[in-house]
Amino acid sequence: MPSQAPIRLGVLDSDSGFVTVLAKRAEAAGWQLRHSTGAVPPRDLVAMKLNALLLDPAVAGDEAWEYLDRVASLLPDLALVVCTGRSTVAQRVRGLRLGVDDWITKPAHPEEAIARIEAVSRRRRRARRGEAGDVAPLAAGDLQIRPDRFQAFAGEVNLDLTRREFELLHLLAEERGQVLEREAIYQRVWGYAMAHGDRSVDVFIRKLRQKLEKHSPSWSYIHTHFGIGYRFDPEPAGIVEEELRPAPAASDDASSEAISSQVVHNSFTSG
Repeated sequence: MPSQAPIRLGVLDSDSGFVTVLAKRAEAAGWQLRHSTGAVPPRDLVAMKLNALLLDPAVAGDEAWEYLDRVASLLPDLALVVCTGRSTVAQRVRGLRLGVDDWITKPAHPEEAIARIEAVSRRRRRARRGEAGDVAPLAAGDLQIRPDRFQAFAGEVNLDLTRREFELLHLLAEERGQVLEREAIYQRVWGYAMAHGDRSVDVFIRKLRQKLEKHSPSWSYIHTHFGIGYRFDPEPAGIVEEELRPAPAASDDASSEAISSQVVHNSFTSG
């Protein structure tokens, strides 16, 4: 696999301790880093030819939201990650809808910031390859999955997936027939290791299934392997899915008995 060009990262943050450690990590990774303690005019950011921007909106003061909006609008291909103090759900949702790719709450470890920037940049590269025609559409059941548009269709109907839902569906479809562990799914879609007890994968699988069942009810796409993860394998709806359970210890007089199987639900009811 050819090596990727180094990331050109801009950092707008006044936290000198955090930035110092971050700069060392970025240098070790071979990245190019430009730092400012204030809000750089968006057109100057364009001239820097950045791949990614790590931004604490506090540097823009009372105009933080307007600044975020201008940056996201003027640089739509820029991987944009906010790293700031405590925030509300409403603030994070507002930022994401403006075009922020990820949101990190301080105090944050610079290593996590680096990992999240890498993950967002990787998704941006995949999107550019798709726009260039390097990623072919996938067909499965009634679905057509279009990486070039970050969209999926059931017949002519757009499933209206969020970006994260699309990335999850695309990953599963690319590994069609393979059981993917939750931890592996999280690592590849979210871009960093899954914390113990995190149910994000299960939650997004449930949302994705709801949209698939609504728009493509004749097919069952995502199958649960309890205690392991999920498998994408389109089947006509109504087929009873079975999961093999470990065989009970065979008694001396019944060692040749067949392994029993237990019928399980198609959906992960607890998540």
